[in-house]
Amino acid sequence: METVTDTPWLSTEQQRIWRSFLGGTTVLMDRLDRDLRAAHGLSMPEYEILVRLSESPDRSIRMAELADAVSHSRSRVTHTIARLEREGIVRRGQCSDDGRGVSAILTDHGFSILEAAAHTHVRGVHGYLIENADPADLAAVGRVMQKVQEQLNGRKF
Repeated sequence: METVTDTPWLSTEQQRIWRSFLGGTTVLMDRLDRDLRAAHGLSMPEYEILVRLSESPDRSIRMAELADAVSHSRSRVTHTIARLEREGIVRRGQCSDDGRGVSAILTDHGFSILEAAAHTHVRGVHGYLIENADPADLAAVGRVMQKVQEQLNGRKF
């Protein structure tokens, strides 16, 4: 059983950094999302799904694997795919490997939307993040976030 004395309280400097990280990531993700919605009618989670599909063989991924890849619940991904399917951006089909599962497949129309949206997204990432970071600082953030991802992806909550 944990006690109050087991809590590794943050130092003043750690607290400052943590709050900067929270504030920075919140406004960055909100702005990237707003830019995509305004220019292309896509949210950040939708954009990420399209990117994952575009990088997959035959632009197709099993729905369960897609949910794991984007770290969303299966029900959330199913809901998002349904919206994208209504827009003709993706379609669902049987998995080619065993025929039992369902795959999300990026359509040609969806790929053209992704191509246009990628310019908006990358310009935003560059202007809002890359231009504000010294290369060494950016590399350090990347290393830290990779470790966080590896640690947390290994755990089941």
